[in-house]
Amino acid sequence: MPLHNTEELNAQPTSDIEAEAHDPAAETYQFPAAAQDPQGVYKTIHDQLVLDGNSQQNLATFCTTWIEPEVKALMDESADKNMIDKDEYPQTAAIEERCVHMLADLWNSPQAASTIGCSTTGSSEAAMLGGLALKWKWRKRRAAEGKATATPNLIMGPVQVCWHKFCRYFDVEIREVPMAGERLLLTPEEVVKRCDENSIGVVVTLGVTFTLQFEPVHEIALALDKLQAETGLDVPIHVDGASGAFLAPFLQPDLLWDFRLPRVKSINASGHKFGLAPLGVGWALWREKQDLPEELIFDVNYLGGNMPTFALNFSRPGGEIICQYYNFLRLGKEGYRAIQTGCCELGQYLAEKIAAFGPFRIIYNGAGGIPGLCWELTDATSSSFTLYEFADRLRERGWLVPAYSMPPNREDLVIQRILVRHGFTRKMADELLGEMGSILTEFAERTVSATPELVGPAALPGHDHSGR
Repeated sequence: MPLHNTEELNAQPTSDIEAEAHDPAAETYQFPAAAQDPQGVYKTIHDQLVLDGNSQQNLATFCTTWIEPEVKALMDESADKNMIDKDEYPQTAAIEERCVHMLADLWNSPQAASTIGCSTTGSSEAAMLGGLALKWKWRKRRAAEGKATATPNLIMGPVQVCWHKFCRYFDVEIREVPMAGERLLLTPEEVVKRCDENSIGVVVTLGVTFTLQFEPVHEIALALDKLQAETGLDVPIHVDGASGAFLAPFLQPDLLWDFRLPRVKSINASGHKFGLAPLGVGWALWREKQDLPEELIFDVNYLGGNMPTFALNFSRPGGEIICQYYNFLRLGKEGYRAIQTGCCELGQYLAEKIAAFGPFRIIYNGAGGIPGLCWELTDATSSSFTLYEFADRLRERGWLVPAYSMPPNREDLVIQRILVRHGFTRKMADELLGEMGSILTEFAERTVSATPELVGPAALPGHDHSGR
């Protein structure tokens, strides 16, 4: 979670609209001494929340921003359900278990009816659980062989920050393959170069945060099979399917990325991204029951019954899991396929139209990965504007279309990205294109009065493109 400094947050209103809604009595950083009228408190908070951006125009986030009325009703009915208390809420616990096995079936586990998995607060927690299982399996095997266990490493490409956290928090050497030239994804050749007897696994991302593309899980698995045949090194794969695990089964059912590959031992996914559930649910699954070390599972009995648990969190809401189950029943494969296909087609439509503007080169056009697109300036050195400036002008019109530099070794490459999610329509896309065209016309007509190089990340509001 973000760390907040109260002094920095205690700022004055930044606009006339905000000043009208600004109520010093409601924006206190000191705990109130007296109780207040509930309707009055509700109104002051409601008026502040109106000043938040419109989530339907937030094209930076991977997360669900549109839900059906039935989902809202189920969330209201589930507000008091604690997911950890399975003895008190047995139906909620049963729904969670059904979801695990439905996903095991969707991801082709050979033991779909009996394999092990759990819900989490999001795919970041699920990723860390997958990483912990890899570390413990590796350490247990090394100890049985009488070998050192002090220097584990984990191989990955351009990953979401949760993997950097995992390696730092749990004392694992991170072997992150840097981007180079036109290579923006993890490749089999780069993986094999970094494998050794201390490698606990390889993280392959099905939908890279930066460019939205799928990394080649099957090709990397084949390379690791070959490595094992030649050297004896047995390095497992964890698939970070934060977005892609809810896309590939419906859009590319023949793509080999899941438990059909024996080397894939675990998968994490985010239910509140393309799983279409409300915010706050992720999933971690293992190919077979033995792929999750028993030592990581705790038995808790002080809530009224004996319950096994594997999580970084404890108490958490059950509503998001219930609504995930609702979506599984409500949509089925047919419904998910229709929604995801529509989003992909809209991403490709936007890519075609944005390319036609002229100043942009499309890096990813929405085909074969996450619904959306990303682009760079065709000639950044001679352009009269930067992508940071373009993003800032769009923000002024309510559209959040982030611009950011790529990870180390390609910081010189600045790109802009759009996520297409359920609820974003063709009409909204055309409105966005109209705004983009209008801004580009202004850029073309204006007299350049400032050096574009001065407009960059330090000069503009920060864009968090992590989406988690």
